[in-house]
Amino acid sequence: MDLAFLSPLSAHPGPWASVRVDTSRPSEATPGARSAQALTMSRTLASAGADEATCDTVRSAVEGLRHTTEPLGRVLFATAGEVVLDVPLGVAPHPAAAWAPLPRTTELLDLVGEDPLCLVAHIDRTGARFELRTARGSTESGEVTGRTWPVHRTATGDWSERHFQLRVENTWEHNAGEIARALTACQDEVRADLVLLVGDGRECAAVDGKLPGDLRERTTRTRHGEGSRLLGTEVERARAEHVAEHAAREMERYAQARGRDEGAVAGVPALVEAARAHQVEELLVRPTGPDAHREVWVGPEPDQLAVRRTDAAALGVAQPVAARADDALLRCVAASGGTALSVAATAPDGGPAGGLGALLRWAPAEG
Repeated sequence: MDLAFLSPLSAHPGPWASVRVDTSRPSEATPGARSAQALTMSRTLASAGADEATCDTVRSAVEGLRHTTEPLGRVLFATAGEVVLDVPLGVAPHPAAAWAPLPRTTELLDLVGEDPLCLVAHIDRTGARFELRTARGSTESGEVTGRTWPVHRTATGDWSERHFQLRVENTWEHNAGEIARALTACQDEVRADLVLLVGDGRECAAVDGKLPGDLRERTTRTRHGEGSRLLGTEVERARAEHVAEHAAREMERYAQARGRDEGAVAGVPALVEAARAHQVEELLVRPTGPDAHREVWVGPEPDQLAVRRTDAAALGVAQPVAARADDALLRCVAASGGTALSVAATAPDGGPAGGLGALLRWAPAEG
């Protein structure tokens, strides 16, 4: 997961209120239900030590949420009387409120999940239109029109008709080349994670055969054509399969790197050192692992984290505070431009020892 959307959190020292709200269930059926929930969350935060301004802000924000079918939930992060970040969710969360030194962002890895960008090419014999799809919806991304005549064969078999059919074949080949070039240019611009070709099998095959090798590797053809009510389901299935395959590849990368004893680390001490040095390319998290809940010491800056309180003081932190390792590492990795991946589904009982591991941008120097 790209963590850039968490950047607003780095500008505030905390402590933080982290609030999950399920918006998929209509509160209108029970008058006052949302207000009651908002009051409960506000009181939960207050009992945990949250300041009055933040409690009031959270209560007002939760009361203002309405039942929606999309998004299915929200996570609010608030501090010093301000909601700093409001994250929409594609799944309905279990409602909860927490007050802690750092925002509880690790849970977002599963609640938000990966959202691969899918470039869908709707192809026919005369051209194609391109569409970008994410969990948030779809947007048009251009079109291309090739030759419009001749594109249909005839049923007779005399010489003139066979000559005409050859011209039809040439038109198809020409248009397939035009579509492939336009699709390549579109992909160069949008950098989609996967590409889907929608249309007649022969037309899609012709376009696929003319794509550059690197683009063909991330391109698949749908079984259902334009206008099928199952097309949307198939697109979402392709996106889900891409996420699962990506997670499996990253786990394999991690296992191989650990086997070579280079390019990957596990265990809180090694992870803290790598994160502080901005070495982490991707943080791998199994939220139920024991290391995720381990205590580390942090300061107001993202890279001010240490295993021991005295080490945090040595970093110049005047008043170190204890925080969860997973949230502290995620904050540091996000600030250094790294990514994170939940391996809960891929390795529910395996993966990184203790539940936390990382792939590194470069191997640490020996000695």
